[in-house]
Amino acid sequence: MNLPQDFCTQMEHFLGTEAVRFFKSYEEERAYGLRLNLLKMKPETVEKLPFSLSPVPWCPEGFYASYEEHPGRHPLHAAGAYYIQEPSAMSVVSLLAPSPGEIVCDLCAAPGGKSTQIAAGLLGEGLLVSNEIISSRARISAENLERFGTTNAVVTNEAPEKMAAHFPKFFDKILVDAPCSGEGMFRKDETAINEWSKEQVKKCAERQQMILECAEKMLKPGGTLVYSTCTFSEEENENMIRWFLEKYPDFTLENWQNFFPENTGIVSGKGITGSMRLFPHKLKGEGHFAARLKKEAGAEISKNPKEKWQKKNAKKKKKTESKLPSDYLLFVKNYFKNADSILSHTLSKKDIRYEYFGEELYLVPEHMNFFDGLKTVRAGLHLGTLKKNRFEPSHALAKAASPADVFQSVESDGNTAKAYLHGETISCDSSLKGWVLVCYDGFSLGWGKADHGTLKNHYPKGLRLTQAHEQNQH
Repeated sequence: MNLPQDFCTQMEHFLGTEAVRFFKSYEEERAYGLRLNLLKMKPETVEKLPFSLSPVPWCPEGFYASYEEHPGRHPLHAAGAYYIQEPSAMSVVSLLAPSPGEIVCDLCAAPGGKSTQIAAGLLGEGLLVSNEIISSRARISAENLERFGTTNAVVTNEAPEKMAAHFPKFFDKILVDAPCSGEGMFRKDETAINEWSKEQVKKCAERQQMILECAEKMLKPGGTLVYSTCTFSEEENENMIRWFLEKYPDFTLENWQNFFPENTGIVSGKGITGSMRLFPHKLKGEGHFAARLKKEAGAEISKNPKEKWQKKNAKKKKKTESKLPSDYLLFVKNYFKNADSILSHTLSKKDIRYEYFGEELYLVPEHMNFFDGLKTVRAGLHLGTLKKNRFEPSHALAKAASPADVFQSVESDGNTAKAYLHGETISCDSSLKGWVLVCYDGFSLGWGKADHGTLKNHYPKGLRLTQAHEQNQH
C-alpha cells in the first residue's frame, strides 16, 4: 500500500517506536463485522444467524464476521436483522450509550450506520433526528433506518448551522461523527489515500470546529456530546477536544473506560486521557477516535421549539386523527391483529399521532418536534399512500412489522426469499387474499398481494437485488 509520505512522517512522530507495528498492520487483512438489530433480535440469539461469528469486545451486539460468507448478500440482511459495519465504528455509539426515551441527534449521519445503532438503543421510545447535509446521502440514511424497522426517527437534510438555529438546547444526546481526512480508513478505502493531504487535514479541522459549535448550541444543559472521527490526525482529534474544552468550560470530558470492559485493545488519546483511540495494530479494526463530553447541568432549557410545537399542534392532533380515511382504517382492521394500535409491541395507544404529507400518511414519534422550515426526508414511520378508493401500505410499515402483528404472512425458504428480493412473483397458499407479509426466518422482507395462490411482488423496485447490487453487498 502506497501511503503518503507526509502521513508516514506524521505517524512516526505520533507513535514513536510503535510506528513499525502500525505500518505492518497495513499488510494484514482488515476486520469485517456485522451488528445485530436490537429492534429485531438480541445478542443472545446470535446463533440464529448462519455465519461464523465472534464477539466485538466494545459492542455487545457487534460481531466479527467472515467476508467470504457474504452476510451482506443474505436475505437476513435485507430483512434488517443486522447491519454490515466496520468493527471499530461500533465503539462510537457504545460510548454515546443512548437509552429509551431520550431525544438524540446524529448530526452528520450518512450513510446511517451509527443512526441505526442509536435507533436500536432507543428501542422505539424517544426521538432520533438523523441529519445529513448531502441530500443523496440523507436518503441512504433513511433507507437504512427503514430497513431496521425504526419507528421513531426523523431524517433531515440540513446544514449544521440551520439545525442549531432550529433546535436550541433541545437534545439529550448528540453524536458528531465528523467529516474528516479519513486516515483510519486507508486500509479499507484506497480512495481516502488519494484524497489525503496536509491541506485537507487543516480544512477538515476548521469544518469540525464549526460543527461542534453548532452541536453545543443544540445540547441541553446536563446533556452528552460524543465527538468522533475515523482519522489519526492529532489536529482533528486531541487538539479539537482541547480547543472545545477551552472555549466551552461548562463541559467536562468523561473517561471512556467507564463505558467499556477491560482489555478491549482501546487506548487513551495522547495527552487527553478521557478520550479514546482505536489503532489497527492494537485491535481487530480500523482507526477511530472518540471523546464523550458532558455539559454542566442547571442552565435553563430552551422552551423553543418543543413548547411552540405543542401549542401549535394541540388541536391539530385531534383533528388529524378524526379524519383518518376509511380505506386506511379498513386496512388496519383487515390485516393487523390490533386495530387500535398498529405495531402495538413498539407503540402504545397514547403515543399515536398521524400526519399527512400530501397523499402520504405517517405515524410520527411521540416527541417529534415542530419541523416546519426544515428539509425532512423521513418524518417517522411512513404508513402508506392514500390512493383513490384504496390505501396502499408502505415498505416501511412492512419492515417495522413482524409476523405476530398481522393476520397473513408467509415464511419463505432461501431460494424463495431471493426470488422475492429480485422482484419475482412467488406462489402462496390459495386461501390467502390481499396483503401478505413476506418473511424469512421470522423477519419481515416486505409486502406481497395474494390472489388465487399467486403473490404479486410489492418489494420496492429501487431496492430489488440485481447481480451488480448483490456484488456490492459486502
